[in-house]
Amino acid sequence: MKTLTVVVPAYDSAAYLHHCIDTLLAADRDGLEIVIVDDGSRDATAAIADAYAAAHPGRVVAVHTPNGGHGSAVNVGVDTATGRHVRVVDSDDWVDPIALAEVIDTLEDLLAGGASPDLLITNFVYEKTGKRLKRTMRYRGVLPRGRVFGWDAVRRFRPSQYMLMHAMTYRTEVLRASGLRLPAHTFYVDNLFASVPLGHVRTMYYLDVDLYRYFIGRPDQSVNEAVMIRRLDQQLRVTNLMQEALPSLSEVHPRLHSYLVHYFEIVSAVTTMMLIRSGRREDIDRKKGMWEDLRQAHPVVHRRMRRSALGRILNLPGPAGRRTTVTAYRVARWVVGFN
Repeated sequence: MKTLTVVVPAYDSAAYLHHCIDTLLAADRDGLEIVIVDDGSRDATAAIADAYAAAHPGRVVAVHTPNGGHGSAVNVGVDTATGRHVRVVDSDDWVDPIALAEVIDTLEDLLAGGASPDLLITNFVYEKTGKRLKRTMRYRGVLPRGRVFGWDAVRRFRPSQYMLMHAMTYRTEVLRASGLRLPAHTFYVDNLFASVPLGHVRTMYYLDVDLYRYFIGRPDQSVNEAVMIRRLDQQLRVTNLMQEALPSLSEVHPRLHSYLVHYFEIVSAVTTMMLIRSGRREDIDRKKGMWEDLRQAHPVVHRRMRRSALGRILNLPGPAGRRTTVTAYRVARWVVGFN
């Protein structure tokens, strides 16, 4: 059995797939499996994937599926994986090979010592085009380092701190046992990948290395603001699915519950902001409906979120309030550097 399977969902990725796969292969570890899922691409992606599989038998697997979107490709990759652990690397992103080698070595050392954490957490770097200083998401002071730990050892995340899919390497059995099936033809499902399986995670390990390089800057990227506004239906769908998956406080460890609410608040804030930014009356109504649905389904969570500083800013009343909200968003975008 391989130590780690890296799933690479790829759709029309010919322009950057080579870079992604080359950084993975540069880790030079026998315990690595790379599963490239060609999601019905119309360019040379399928041929590139096949060429890597032919050149690296036993290391690279190419899978071809009809187009089903990012979530569908991730599902296929997880189903195909033979590694004890699994993670996703999007085809327009890349990894630091030295850090990836350390991830595999750490997982093998932990297994040799009788431990196989349900979730291994690493840092990721925002590789934003035109931004000289790169922002890195780290978890020092929040997660213990150098040992396996449970939710009781997790401290409170800062408001701007969260675990995206890019930070997460799941034990494959745990991810499959969670029953997660990402919806097809839907963007932003990485938020489900980064939250829904956590209810099945009991043990974790934080490896403080800058593994994942998250590229931001292409105008057609799903996280580009104009694209997000065009895809509001999908953003809202994912937010609703996250809400439906929220456990009650009695069902999970209190610190896991606190983190899930924290992450849901961030995603809800993004959805709310895009609904406001669209400028359409129907989207303002959908924003109100989204928050009302939350109040009905999870009144305690709704109360916590509405009373937070972020919740207050997002729900300022009237046109003047919405203008203030947009101004605050623009300042945060400039300071932090997200799209």
